[in-house]
Amino acid sequence: MKAQAPKRRFSKRRSNTSRPRPANPKLILLNKPFGVLSQFSGSDEEQTLKGLIPHNDVYPAGRLDKDSEGLLLLTNDGDLQHKISHPKHKMPKTYWVQVEGVPSESELQQLRDGVELNDGLTLPAEAFLMDEPMNLWPRNPPVRERKSVPDCWVCIKISEGRNRQVRRMTAAIGYPTLRLIRAGIGPWLLRSLQPGEWREEPPVW
Repeated sequence: MKAQAPKRRFSKRRSNTSRPRPANPKLILLNKPFGVLSQFSGSDEEQTLKGLIPHNDVYPAGRLDKDSEGLLLLTNDGDLQHKISHPKHKMPKTYWVQVEGVPSESELQQLRDGVELNDGLTLPAEAFLMDEPMNLWPRNPPVRERKSVPDCWVCIKISEGRNRQVRRMTAAIGYPTLRLIRAGIGPWLLRSLQPGEWREEPPVW
């Protein structure tokens, strides 16, 4: 008697197909002001992105803390949003950080090598002292500085995005952050945008 061939088993799970990209993909670069949430909704007392961006079909790709300033990317393209914001892509982010005190070269090296935070060791970073950014806008409200303690600016570039990571990194080496401005995400730069201003650029994907 001829043996029957084993039956093939087919998975009922459907293959994941990526959503089609929008016909008119948009990428908005915004200089998020201090005190504004990185979202379009909030309570009556909270400042949000509503009113800053005239488009109603774009969403933030990643976040920027309420008390931080600078570059926030918004897009209507889900694939692009994922590539910008998902940690696995490790898109570098550049920050201008005003800290209390002046870290030494050996302390900056700690940031480069990785510092131990409560959620683990940070990945290697770029870190160096810099002059105050050119044409820097005044912050409202102003930074509370102590006349008896000097401060300086540090440029820090990281390739991960933990919650309040840069602030925790500078605190870990003994230099609290006074002001934090994100100047770049991957190939996109803040350039001359003033708080609340935005520009549109063609997506690179």
